[in-house]
Amino acid sequence: MTRRGIETLVGLFVLAGFVAIGYLALKAANLAAMTVGETYVVTARFDNIGGLKPRAPVKSAGVTVGRVASISLDGKTFQGLVTMDLETRFAFPKDTSASILTAGLLGDQYVGLNPGGDDENLAAGDTIRMTQSAVVLETLIGQMLYSRAAEGGGEAKK
Repeated sequence: MTRRGIETLVGLFVLAGFVAIGYLALKAANLAAMTVGETYVVTARFDNIGGLKPRAPVKSAGVTVGRVASISLDGKTFQGLVTMDLETRFAFPKDTSASILTAGLLGDQYVGLNPGGDDENLAAGDTIRMTQSAVVLETLIGQMLYSRAAEGGGEAKK
């Protein structure tokens, strides 16, 4: 193989490496699967959003149906206000519930939608009323340790 052919192959290999790094960067920033179609905006209030981030997926039955547009704190209720962009091809009933879930044991968090049975659908600007906050692992461990300590303290007095 000539020197020019080897240099061309090395160049193609480096180019493929840059493309792979770019793809991984988009996946890590959660930008690779942005919604392309038209969307409508709905909001939900949560007592604790955990580690939920903007651009996190909104899923129903494991299918991505939208993205988290923004997260803010409501100054009156002191709850996390999550604004979501849902694709218009997915119409959810008004009594849909929203939960903050975790993908796997240590995975990223996302919003899970569970459709209700109402005849009317959510429209742009509506608020999802039934919500379930994120389960924070540190809180669960703290509660378990506290209950174990309380049980152990009662046995020491006997």
